[in-house]
Amino acid sequence: MDIDVLIIGAGPTGLMLANQLGRRGVRVMIVDKHSGPAQQTRAMAVHARTLEIYSKLGIAEQALALGRRGNAANMWAAGKRMARIPLGDIGKTVSPYPFVLMLGQDDNERILGEHLNQQGIFVQWNTELIALSQTADAVAATLQLPGGSQRKISAAYIAGCDGGHSAVREFCDIKFPGAPYEHVFFVADTEAIGNMVPEELNVYLWRDGFHLFFPMAGKDRWRVIGILPERLRGEDDVAFSTLSPSIQQEVGVNLEFKACSWFSTYRIAHRAAEKFRDKRCFLLGDAAHIHSPMGGQGMNTGLQDAYNLAWKLAMVIKGKASEKLLDTYETERLPVAQGLLRTTDRAFNMLVSNHWLAGVFRTRILAKIAAFAMRFESVQQRAFRTVSQTGIHYRNSALSQTLAVHSPNAPKAGDRFPWLQLKLQTDGPVEDIFQKMDDLHFHLIVIGQHAPEAIHKLNDWVITHVIPQDVHNTQALARMGITGTAFYLVRPDGYIGLAGGHLAMSVVEAYLCGGWNEFI
Repeated sequence: MDIDVLIIGAGPTGLMLANQLGRRGVRVMIVDKHSGPAQQTRAMAVHARTLEIYSKLGIAEQALALGRRGNAANMWAAGKRMARIPLGDIGKTVSPYPFVLMLGQDDNERILGEHLNQQGIFVQWNTELIALSQTADAVAATLQLPGGSQRKISAAYIAGCDGGHSAVREFCDIKFPGAPYEHVFFVADTEAIGNMVPEELNVYLWRDGFHLFFPMAGKDRWRVIGILPERLRGEDDVAFSTLSPSIQQEVGVNLEFKACSWFSTYRIAHRAAEKFRDKRCFLLGDAAHIHSPMGGQGMNTGLQDAYNLAWKLAMVIKGKASEKLLDTYETERLPVAQGLLRTTDRAFNMLVSNHWLAGVFRTRILAKIAAFAMRFESVQQRAFRTVSQTGIHYRNSALSQTLAVHSPNAPKAGDRFPWLQLKLQTDGPVEDIFQKMDDLHFHLIVIGQHAPEAIHKLNDWVITHVIPQDVHNTQALARMGITGTAFYLVRPDGYIGLAGGHLAMSVVEAYLCGGWNEFI
């Protein structure tokens, strides 16, 4: 093999995959047909789950320094603020990052690219995949290099992170059902003043659509995303100066645009690939699924695709797991993409329907319903977990096994292991358990019992954390539904693989040797 994994596409998804594989000692090559990183991008929101992953990479602080935190979302209609959703208050017990970070895709790419370069891995630009064929043992790829010459590469696996027009998907003949939206979107980086709540996301609902105002770094800087008015959709080369009066009319007369540094219009579709794997080729990010910009989920979903696949590929390539492990990438991530497609599509269609009744609902009813619903803690939690992607689970995965547990409210196998602050040593300080759990190992969390002496057999792969009995620990665990004796075997990506009550070494061994793993 020339390389273990050939990654096609150097957007956020490809860069995340390359970073995760590189730090696990996998030989990676990453190429992109473009001449360099994107200079302007539409994606803006970085959610809590992505920041948790960034923290494991050691780049969260850099992202936070570059971005602008959105601690709440405000809903406006007819010039009045109708509702406020306090993300920071709602999510403060769920994640270390209870907010939406406003950070453009271009900045995310730069951070991920710089971190990749520190590993000695560099993107090969102006390099395009023009052919591929698969055998039982390898993938043969033909790359067109700068200047027009060609190079043949033999790789164990190929990852298609090459966007909505994916060459990998086309060569694998994977269908991409769906349809384009009829609407034309716009994005503008502006300097503006108005009734927008500073440091927070502002959503303006109007009879024919919506405008989103994202706070950006700098004084009075806002990224505005919305739908082009119908009267402008057929025009070529629409200028922001032509559009801005319409935005001012819908948002309010006190809105003033002082400058616009970037403006673009674009169309988008809603599609999901029929499968995410064809033998030794995988699809991730926009190559696998594209959907409306509702909730800012697209870039974050691609990053989670990469995070899910990376540790599995590394274990298989290193000979520590069987090929069966790779089957779980599609079975775990395809339902997530399909579910997201359904929810964002429904929400988008509700917000852009041309029916007069839908317009009344948007401007007079929707925000009031949201304001009322957000009074209830259960609704708040559900909303935050959905938007932040901390609520994604793989309970139906072959890797998820829940044994007897004391509490029906306790986390289940397939759930993201909850964020906890615990005393990890008797009479020790309260510590962030996320900071103690790296993403290069499995982690065995032992609660209310001793760990088996034989657990040391797994030291190379499993790190054990015995949680001492303590009043603080009991209360913190109870808030998450964990009472009495329990244990959790947490996967490298932070999801629970095995959950149970009484811990026996045979139970852990049976899970790890369950047909996909061979490292004991």
